[in-house]
Amino acid sequence: MWTAHHWQHWLARGRFPDHRWRGHLARSALTLKGLTFAPTGSIAAAATTSLPETPGGERNWDYRYTWMRDATFALWGLYTLGFEWEASDYFAFLCDLVERDRGDLQIVYGIDGRRDLDEHVLDHLDGYQGARPVRIGNAAYQQAQHDVWGVVLDSIYLHTKSRDRLDDRVWKMARQQVERALERWREPDRGIWEVRGELRHFTSSKMMCWVAADRGARLATLRDDKDLARTWRKAADEIHADICANALDDRGVFCQHYDTTALDASLLLMPLLRFLPPDDERIRATVLAIADELTQDGLVLRYQVSETDDGLSGEEGTFTICSFWLVSALTEIGEHQRARDICEKVLSYASPLLLYGEEIDPRSGRHLGNFPQAFTHLALINAVMHVIRKEQAAQRLAVGREVPEREP
Repeated sequence: MWTAHHWQHWLARGRFPDHRWRGHLARSALTLKGLTFAPTGSIAAAATTSLPETPGGERNWDYRYTWMRDATFALWGLYTLGFEWEASDYFAFLCDLVERDRGDLQIVYGIDGRRDLDEHVLDHLDGYQGARPVRIGNAAYQQAQHDVWGVVLDSIYLHTKSRDRLDDRVWKMARQQVERALERWREPDRGIWEVRGELRHFTSSKMMCWVAADRGARLATLRDDKDLARTWRKAADEIHADICANALDDRGVFCQHYDTTALDASLLLMPLLRFLPPDDERIRATVLAIADELTQDGLVLRYQVSETDDGLSGEEGTFTICSFWLVSALTEIGEHQRARDICEKVLSYASPLLLYGEEIDPRSGRHLGNFPQAFTHLALINAVMHVIRKEQAAQRLAVGREVPEREP
């Protein structure tokens, strides 16, 4: 009873809309809190290791760590739902890592901030339903991923807007990370999905380097550093032009990397990060192409494994985070009904406790991968709030159009 009272009291601190999906938002908030490591404020990606993404396959990973790429969504979700204390703790953890590791940021850390996450296979163990291999550690910590600097700058920008101030310590870190992004953005990397194949010029990585320069320029303007703002804005424009020149196919659709016409669900983030306006035809074409061509029964794949050299074999399920990204992106481009329908569908796959794993088998509804998945619940908050806000805006507009009856 006291445990239930504690969690009810904690939830009461939040801001939840009066909506039929309020329960999903509350459960997602509870999940994030449950995955938070109190001594540092970090949020674990999941509470489990080696739950299979494909039954009988090799895509079994240890997710009991904290990924830098979760930061922007974590801060957005926590601030949106009114949990400023948790957001501040998470941001402090992020700042401690950036300050400690300076230009040598990893993409993933231990929840206590440790860097060494050497990956090992435990040959003497079987996992869920005999799943093998069982892994501890995650070799992705050694990968080069160029999205990390954009994540840091977008997080600093979100935090600054929430506080309406930018102190000297945080500004120093921001400058350092922008400069690092501008040094490295022309190089290939492993991309947001941590592929273990060949290095590529991934579009999402280039976009996050643009985010670093764009948010850096905005922060420099807030600091009234006009010269630096001008320099970083010029750099942001250069990266933007490079992406638009090299990442589009003949249809005007943004592709996974510069040497392919393959689709990638990470590009659903383009309208959310304001790379281009939501009504830009290239954004609309990209979102609709992913919705129509990178889905199974309406749920979104990260990419087609037959088109992407990820260094692994076998199939994988639809990625729930990507399905929620599609909801947000469709809402942004004005496809409100389609967004609401997909949101209803994805929410219907929730477990009895309204929890989500990393992936969903669209044929059976079975959850796959590690569980519960923080990134999925972060994307759920973003998607659900997108739909709710559009519904509320439509209701206000309808009320505003009502003409009161004339007095007799």
